[in-house]
Amino acid sequence: MRVLLAQINPIVGDIVGNRDKIVRSISDAKSQHIDLIVFPEMSLCGYPPEDLLLLPHFIDDLDRELKTIVDNTKGIAVIIGTVRRHSGLGEKILCNTAAIIANGILLGYQDKTLLPTYDVFDERRFFQPSSAIKLWSIAGKQIAVTICEDIWGHSALTYERDPVKEIAALHPDLVVNLSASPYSVGKFAKRLYVCQQVVKTVKAPLLFCNQVGGNDSLIFDGSSLSLDAEGCLVDIGKAFKEDFLIVDLSEKKKEKTYTLNPIEELFRALVLGLHDYFRKLGFTKACFGLSGGVDSALVACIAVEALGKENVLAVLMPSRYSSPGSVTDARQLADVLGIETQEIPIEGPFQSYLDLLDVKQGVTEENLQARIRGMILMAISNQSGHIVLSTGNKSELAMGYSTLYGDMCGGLAVISDVTKQQVYALAHWINRDREVIPRSTIDKAPSAELRPDQKDTDSLPDYSVVDHVLQAYIEEHQSAEQISTRFGYSKKLVVDLIRRIHLNEYKRRQSPLGLRVSEKAFSIGRRFPVVQHYVG
Repeated sequence: MRVLLAQINPIVGDIVGNRDKIVRSISDAKSQHIDLIVFPEMSLCGYPPEDLLLLPHFIDDLDRELKTIVDNTKGIAVIIGTVRRHSGLGEKILCNTAAIIANGILLGYQDKTLLPTYDVFDERRFFQPSSAIKLWSIAGKQIAVTICEDIWGHSALTYERDPVKEIAALHPDLVVNLSASPYSVGKFAKRLYVCQQVVKTVKAPLLFCNQVGGNDSLIFDGSSLSLDAEGCLVDIGKAFKEDFLIVDLSEKKKEKTYTLNPIEELFRALVLGLHDYFRKLGFTKACFGLSGGVDSALVACIAVEALGKENVLAVLMPSRYSSPGSVTDARQLADVLGIETQEIPIEGPFQSYLDLLDVKQGVTEENLQARIRGMILMAISNQSGHIVLSTGNKSELAMGYSTLYGDMCGGLAVISDVTKQQVYALAHWINRDREVIPRSTIDKAPSAELRPDQKDTDSLPDYSVVDHVLQAYIEEHQSAEQISTRFGYSKKLVVDLIRRIHLNEYKRRQSPLGLRVSEKAFSIGRRFPVVQHYVG
């Protein structure tokens, strides 16, 4: 049996466009003598469609385009992720489902059983779970069809039902999983473990077909998998690219290993997220403030890779407090990357505001500089159509080291889920073969340069300490006491950092959409109240 895993990049809501991509893939599969082609979870509408699912005509359109797909399946079997109405009893009228099609006939549907509600997922808001699991006879094989979370629950043991055990009792020849599994650092190893646990229980090969592409904050890395009945990884789809992985179940292949450098993987994820955000919204050009610091330097490198150097504008906005080295470093980086620059000193408008408001040195003076720069970038955006990229990292956003309507303004926060330590790691990786980011940019102490000789460490511990607390508190949900004991930091220090995280929630609520690359980003997957007093 020859199976093709169609690791495609759908656009949410572009039902006709996604249908055309699916029909083309089916046609190509027929020419390659494929028996079965598998598409990702909700590939007809794109994942996640969120409240588009509440529009009755949206579901009508899905039904209509699925019929068109069925008409194009003569001579081949297809399993495709979509959404359907169900006619049975239940709280919800929709199911997250896989349509099983063979030779121009819709054989039926396998609905998703486990509906996640954690982190970025909220599927119980829309869907009714499957009431039963069955095997589907395709090309002489008895196939169990699962959708994403249906196999994850087997390892986590957090659901009342375990679809994997139900499938094992049916003794399938093959397990297929349609997935829209978002990327986060280290996710591939977790996925592989989950798939291997399924194979161990079911004792049958498993094919995992994952969506690829960026949709809003979420980035899907693809990396579809084929495991044999012993749980060995025998095929893997490309990471961060569309791919069409052919698996011949009659062939015995050697075990493969996954060797992508985790920092390279993170860089490629950010590039894909930025690229697709622009492509899918019809944007082409980006601008941002290039300060001579490592954060904006990293954003410059990501933007060039994602959009092309001809579509990137770096704006240098020196002030009376900008060090000569920062300006020199910014110019040097722009020259190496070959990107256009505009240099607009902010001294004139800055002095005008100081005179107008009789501002004395302090936080007001500092924020004025950031906001003047923000206004300049947004004016360039209005005038030329460039989308502004904000350059703040996760550590700064956590601590409130950012200015509302200043450096936080923009259309996309590219590295808002990247910690300061990851920023440095990415900078070193970019410089692995040649110096792209000036060494002096990487080596100098972090500073916003908004007052004389300013350093971030004037009011913060070293970012390595900040990042330890962020990881433990935000992603691992550890208490201040646990974090203090774990790292040997004073509890007072840990509590202070946690308090800062919560105090700056109001700022983050007003920040641009950011790309999610961790298990817990400051985005849709983390919902804390702005007005609250708990620090634990």
